[in-house]
Amino acid sequence: MAAGLARVPSCYYHHLILKNKNGLSDSVAVPASLKKMVTNAAAAASSSINHGEYRSIAERVSLEKEIKKSKFIAIAAPISDEESAFAFLSEVRDPRATHNCWAFKVGQHSRCNDDGEPSGTAGKPIQSAILSSHIDRVMVVVIRYFGGIKLGTGGLVRAYGGVTSECLRNAPTCLVKSKVPMAVEAPFDLLGLVQHQLQHFQVEDIEQDYETGKDGFAMVSFKVDFDQVEKLENAVKANCSRQLVFYKQ
Repeated sequence: MAAGLARVPSCYYHHLILKNKNGLSDSVAVPASLKKMVTNAAAAASSSINHGEYRSIAERVSLEKEIKKSKFIAIAAPISDEESAFAFLSEVRDPRATHNCWAFKVGQHSRCNDDGEPSGTAGKPIQSAILSSHIDRVMVVVIRYFGGIKLGTGGLVRAYGGVTSECLRNAPTCLVKSKVPMAVEAPFDLLGLVQHQLQHFQVEDIEQDYETGKDGFAMVSFKVDFDQVEKLENAVKANCSRQLVFYKQ
């Protein structure tokens, strides 16, 4: 069977860092509700090595190949952390298959599993192919349906590593910027202006908490690209109020 690529439809802290009016950073205790807001916003970002950029695949893809009558199906997907990796595994693994072998990489963290194949002949080759691709936050599951001919140790390594490499090589990729969790304390009458500025910087996961902070103020939490933090803070203060207080890692 000829190989074919198919697209499959698809915190950090107990104290926050507060910049004061002199531009210095002070560690300040904050209400438990704010800690929870920013902690939740930071959960996904905390698994990256550092704030920065990484390359991942843009969508789920699969590759099917027949090798000596055994059918191998490699399915790759972008993931955010170990929990999402195992959720993906549970979704795509086939209990009727002979083996469901896998590996994933999130930052410095990487794991693999042979699922009954001889030790080191399946999970490790998949993992090596991922590392060689320089793609991050990705998981590959290779499903094998045994066709009656044994491949031997070398054959298995080549088969699992080969289908993984080919799958990732043909997958569309994208450059992803790490997100920094932030929050700003704003008076009710400035919330519209603040929201407008945040939308201009295409921030994500905006939440407003009217119970945290002083009377007449709301705590707005969000995530922004790591290289836009200072620009966003300056723009919001320039267009809304210099007195606004920002919290971030």
